[in-house]
Amino acid sequence: IGHPEIFPLVFTTKTQEIFNCRVDEDVTEENCFKLIKKEDIIQDLKTRATISDFHPIKKVVLEYPGEELLVVFDAQFQYGQNFYLVASEEAKENLLKPPETAEEKEEEKEEENREETLEVHPYKPPVHKPWVSLGSEKEVEEESVKDTVTKIKYMISRVRRKFGAPITLTDKNASHVKDSYVECMSYQDKTFSIKKLEKDVGIQMVPKVREASTQTKWTYPKNAATQYFPRQLSNEEKEESLSSEKLKEFLTSVHLRMEIALQQNEIMNAFFDDWKALAEDESSSGGKPDVYLKAYQSFTDPRYLKDRTISCVCWHPTIYGIIAVSARERLSYEEQVNRSDKSLLQQSVILFWSFFDPIHPQLILECPEDIYCFQFSPSDPNIIAGGCINGQVVLWDISQHEEKLQNAKTVADEIKITADMVNASILNILQCIYMSPSLMQVQQSSTQPPPVRYCAVSSIQYSHKKPVTDIHWLPDNFEDNQMAATFEKRAEICVQLVTCSPDCTVLFWAIPATKFPSSEKVREKENFYMPLDVPDTSKHLDLCWKPLIKINLGESDTNTECGPVRISLRELHYHYKSSDKVESLNTLKVPTKKRPYTDMSTSSSKNLEVLENISTDFFIGTEDGEIVYSDWKMEIGSDSAKPASQKHTQKYTIHAETINTLQRSPFFKDIILSIGGRNFAIWNEGVTNGPILQSSCSTGRYTAGQWSLIRPGVFFIGRDNGNIDIWDLLKKTHEPSHFQNISGSMITFIRPWIASPNQHFLAVSDDLGVVHVLEICQTLSHPSRNE
Repeated sequence: IGHPEIFPLVFTTKTQEIFNCRVDEDVTEENCFKLIKKEDIIQDLKTRATISDFHPIKKVVLEYPGEELLVVFDAQFQYGQNFYLVASEEAKENLLKPPETAEEKEEEKEEENREETLEVHPYKPPVHKPWVSLGSEKEVEEESVKDTVTKIKYMISRVRRKFGAPITLTDKNASHVKDSYVECMSYQDKTFSIKKLEKDVGIQMVPKVREASTQTKWTYPKNAATQYFPRQLSNEEKEESLSSEKLKEFLTSVHLRMEIALQQNEIMNAFFDDWKALAEDESSSGGKPDVYLKAYQSFTDPRYLKDRTISCVCWHPTIYGIIAVSARERLSYEEQVNRSDKSLLQQSVILFWSFFDPIHPQLILECPEDIYCFQFSPSDPNIIAGGCINGQVVLWDISQHEEKLQNAKTVADEIKITADMVNASILNILQCIYMSPSLMQVQQSSTQPPPVRYCAVSSIQYSHKKPVTDIHWLPDNFEDNQMAATFEKRAEICVQLVTCSPDCTVLFWAIPATKFPSSEKVREKENFYMPLDVPDTSKHLDLCWKPLIKINLGESDTNTECGPVRISLRELHYHYKSSDKVESLNTLKVPTKKRPYTDMSTSSSKNLEVLENISTDFFIGTEDGEIVYSDWKMEIGSDSAKPASQKHTQKYTIHAETINTLQRSPFFKDIILSIGGRNFAIWNEGVTNGPILQSSCSTGRYTAGQWSLIRPGVFFIGRDNGNIDIWDLLKKTHEPSHFQNISGSMITFIRPWIASPNQHFLAVSDDLGVVHVLEICQTLSHPSRNE
């Protein structure tokens, strides 16, 4: 390899012992030189001949001029073997005594010159020379790393109120603290699916197993007969057997098993044919798969609902086929909170639709801001309360337009559009319109519904600071005062509201009931400042309405805040009072008292009785996915005479995302359904150790949910993929009994309605601004026995 005087050799252990060059003993990597006499090598060649390790270089050894040959231990196998022989005297001297390098010689000369001369040379600064390219910049450019893959961007957000908050570190159980353990479930990503071209398979050979049998042939048959008689015990033997310890021990050991077997025979019928009973159930249903939700009608508006999402849906309590819908901007929850104080360019309204005119809205309620939630008053359906995205509470009075909503069906009867024509195509409906000239005028008048302005709005200063996420009317049998004491209310009219918002507050609102003056002059003066389409029901509340009670849910001791988005009170159960005989809603009539709020007089709390049996506990669902159980009744503090709300009693962390549904069962006041994130839970108000039923995490997010109004064990859940999961707890508790796709976008709200004993509807809204009205099948409309 450029060194002709070097010959690689392989020294066996025997050769190493003969010439005293054993590895790691006589020679090492540091001391690798060994001088061997030429005579000894020649003697080894004569003794072992061709077996000798020097035989391949015998000629080189004989022609070597010196008396000693240099053998070097090659630990790194530089020349391919463990030893190599140096065949020249000059190379041997260079290895044993390596010559000094030129640098060392120069250093020695410089030291000598320094010793001889003591002159100090002056400093000469370096001279700048122009850079001459020799092609190195191309190599640098080729070796440089360039980004060819598009970088992935992540946005990590945090709640604004947590910025700058003090941090206290404590030891807590990982299973009890939220966000301490996050389960990352595996899923198949189709983007990175790799086709397997090669697969490792293990195979093991086993011997073949063969079964064989043989039977001995009876060569010599022989006739034989046997006779036996029963063995009978004498009376003495019977007494001895019955009184023996062995029999007593046997009876003692089998007594418990025999008793359990007899009980099982009494509890269940061992001869019951399950397959036969299953066949009876299939025959009762007709043997066809049930269509649980049947499309009945759909509503949308290209002007008011374009690029907007449905926020709330409510059925009119007394008029058949009337449904109200509110919409807001299509933003995420965090964007809604951040933009709650900004004005919107698009007009915010609440639309009223009718089954008999699915194209044009029957009524439009003007709103100061986007409406997040609204509710009809239980005592007077003409009064509507809503919560805005900027935190204000709004009231509407639609009593002047009640007749138009009731005449929606009458107009349809004149057109003679039957139930079959509702499902017909738009072309057939247009043909009917063309054939009827009077109908054309009706349609032209209905294309522009009268806008209704709100009659009262709360003061911005005393309202919520963030969107009103939930609103409820308090029952008509009690009311609260500023000390949060609950009194009986003799006039059966709902005049109080409760609202909640992520600003950590729960507000109770009271509508002062006063008699309006009957003087015509005073009325003319009031109407002068009011628009013509705005009733004077609550004019005295406009922009000066303040809440009666404010409950702050922020915990000052621990510097933590609780932002409620859903609230559930035990006494709000009036929404779903059901009787044995359900009347058809299209036959109900509006009460004769059109304006109950104007005829009421303010009652003093001194003359009213305090209701002690009213439950003031409530559940709230927070934006962080927590369920809090607390009490809204205020107590007088011991330190001061000021009223103060009670502390949170219990807090549960079950959901990983914002709570979107918190509803009590229509049949059981103490059963609550909570939905948020990827799971749901069912709570019992008397159980304090957690939910009584909790679902596992689903693959998608749950976005809405509602209990069934007919069956206690059924509830509906909307998902982010547009599906509706139908849960029947009598059939399955680990997975939904049925699911059905309703829309191509996320489900935003669900609201059931009982139109008649044989007709039940489910209103489902999606993120595209469409309201789907579905008819519930008979299986979900009739409860089973003892459900």
